[in-house]
Amino acid sequence: MTIYRLVAKGTIEERILRLHAGKRDLADGLLAGTDDGGRLSYADMLALVRGSGGA
Repeated sequence: MTIYRLVAKGTIEERILRLHAGKRDLADGLLAGTDDGGRLSYADMLALVRGSGGA
């Protein structure tokens, strides 16, 4: 079964999906022990906690 998600461009939903994708990529990198996790800056960590999508 394939499910497609349609999201209108420039909407809050699009912004939320981008935020979640960034956080998911960051978490995957940290859990996998990649180099990206070792170079996480203070600003990136703060953005992750605040939910601003800076990472």
